[in-house]
Amino acid sequence: MLEIKNLHARIAEDGTEIIRGLNLTVKAGEVAAIMGPNGSGKSTLSYVLTGREDYEVTEGDILYNGESILDMDVSERAASGIFLAFQYPVEIPGVATMQFLKVAMNEQRKARGEDELSTPDFIRKVKEAAGELKIDMDMLKRPLNVGFSGGEKKRAEILQMALLEPSLCILDETDSGLDIDALKIVADGVNALRSPDRAIVVITHYQRLLDYIVPDSVHVLYKGRVIESGQKELALELEKNGYANIIEKAA
Repeated sequence: MLEIKNLHARIAEDGTEIIRGLNLTVKAGEVAAIMGPNGSGKSTLSYVLTGREDYEVTEGDILYNGESILDMDVSERAASGIFLAFQYPVEIPGVATMQFLKVAMNEQRKARGEDELSTPDFIRKVKEAAGELKIDMDMLKRPLNVGFSGGEKKRAEILQMALLEPSLCILDETDSGLDIDALKIVADGVNALRSPDRAIVVITHYQRLLDYIVPDSVHVLYKGRVIESGQKELALELEKNGYANIIEKAA
């Protein structure tokens, strides 16, 4: 589903190269964890995959379902089924969460050639998904993410993911700022979306998230490239020993 080939990317404003020859393959049905120390390029990778304009690809390619997405803008990538859950979700004053969800879902359906949802069908879908994530419907009447706790923001993003049904889900440090109860709820929501037709990329610093979202593969990112890949045991090794040995071996 996702194939990254010799990817090089830099900050557009000052030309600083962040991604330096990254190769990665994620199959449909797979949950892939991306780990690495601060400054290794994890969040930059998520932004480049979703088409953020602050970054410029200078070499290599990103294939999604076998097709290059480098010429697609952010909205086109989203419409094709690529979803990013942010580390720090943005507050949008004046836009009710329910209205945001309805517009997003109908735009996605329009891109797939489907009819817009009727209001009763939309409300039913939201109630079902919100119930599974223990989200109070009153919360969804508030402006998007405004005044939400860290846990509420993350649950709202997983709700969006459940409703939009993307094919490629990228979670950028979803565990950031979550207490253990919120972490379990968010992880349960992510696990409910595991599917043979969907790939999930989980970017995280810590093993604790991977206790709840068990990955099929783990990849260590350092200085903008993957230096080690393995299965879930690799994450346990990193938790125990840190990154130093793997970085030294790759040097």
